[in-house]
Amino acid sequence: MTAPLRLACIDSDAPPLFHLADPVTGRRRGYEPAVAELIAAELGRPLEWVYLPWAEMIPAVQRGEADAVLCGQGITESRAEQVNFTRPYAVFHESVLVRRGDPVRTAEDLRGRRVAAISGSTNMALAETFDGAVPVGFGGDSDDVFGDMLKALRAGEVDAVVDDDVVFVPLDDHPDYELAFTVRTGNRWGIGVSKDRPDQLAALDGALGRVIADGRLAKAWASWLPALEYPFDRGGEE
Repeated sequence: MTAPLRLACIDSDAPPLFHLADPVTGRRRGYEPAVAELIAAELGRPLEWVYLPWAEMIPAVQRGEADAVLCGQGITESRAEQVNFTRPYAVFHESVLVRRGDPVRTAEDLRGRRVAAISGSTNMALAETFDGAVPVGFGGDSDDVFGDMLKALRAGEVDAVVDDDVVFVPLDDHPDYELAFTVRTGNRWGIGVSKDRPDQLAALDGALGRVIADGRLAKAWASWLPALEYPFDRGGEE
């Protein structure tokens, strides 16, 4: 029997990246699940999700409890010290969300404001560059860290949230929030694989390269992220 492709992810609602898993079928919907399904099909392996808190995903891959992590992993220097990454399957920029009616429109407007981001993320690294802002880290031990940050923003516990532009797309007309500004950081997202599994890295990277080259990834992007510019050509170049 073919071994399943076991991918680590959080089980939370952050469309269009992903929705909560269906409680009956276990299937996930969204751009990242679509990428995972394409890769698993290309490898001829059934897909299996391993649900973990944010901070536990990479350690689980390192321990061999999952084959890889495919869940919002910007390719950063610190993460690359822990796992090896495939070529990117997405490139996103970073945005700042505030409460509707807040006059913040630039990084300078955040001086003295509390700015939330996931601890250790590229978003937190950006928040820390906002001169005079007060970064507030949200822990990776949560099962829904994105939801936690939105709740804190709504309650006035923080004044802004930094995250990748894609996760704020569904909030465009939300009565409680509005987009303040976007920084074109060009964060490359990849699939993280244990450094002890070069065979797994080669297989996943090769499969991703093929679904980029034949246009299947572009179709998934157009289906789930039509408001965002597709970042690759057929050779996978950005």
